[in-house]
Amino acid sequence: MKINFEKSPDGLVPAVVQDHETGKVLMLGYMNEEALAKTEAEKVVTFFSRSKQRLWTKGETSGNFLNVKAILVDCDQDTILIKAHPIGPTCHTGADTCFFEKNEGKAPFLNYLQKQIIRDRKNNPSDASYTSKLFQRGVNKIAQKVGEEAVELVIEAKDTNDHLFKNEAADLLFHYLILLEQRGMDLDDIVDVLKERHK
Repeated sequence: MKINFEKSPDGLVPAVVQDHETGKVLMLGYMNEEALAKTEAEKVVTFFSRSKQRLWTKGETSGNFLNVKAILVDCDQDTILIKAHPIGPTCHTGADTCFFEKNEGKAPFLNYLQKQIIRDRKNNPSDASYTSKLFQRGVNKIAQKVGEEAVELVIEAKDTNDHLFKNEAADLLFHYLILLEQRGMDLDDIVDVLKERHK
């Protein structure tokens, strides 16, 4: 990772902070070399404050820190993207983000699960992988598993054990993603259908 700080006359580059789970953009700040080095070392987002003319760790007074999960650089090497886990609201106004959006939903993980994990198990099978074995057994077995998990979820829905219900729901969703992958479809394809119905 190499940032070209010399592109800017003041040695500052924009740093976009994004929630690593929801994908929401939380805020924009600026970093110089020292701020980036401190952020990398401490795994907590530190900017260079243009108003205070000093390093400023987000959350140093409020306690609402941004814990770093990943740091990426754009193709021109003059903008930083930081994927972070926010501790509390990000904006000084008390809003979740500085753009007044609610920072909700972890659905982007489902795309990661299907497109990177499940797809890898299909394309690079392993005898130790349950998912790989399902793919090897074909669409009929996968569809059967989806049906079994759906029935188990219905049974748990009639009970009051939230822990078991959530686990059965997760099992159904996981096997559903495997079925989509077997059929050569993305979860995004199904979302498109729902969006079209919503119009």
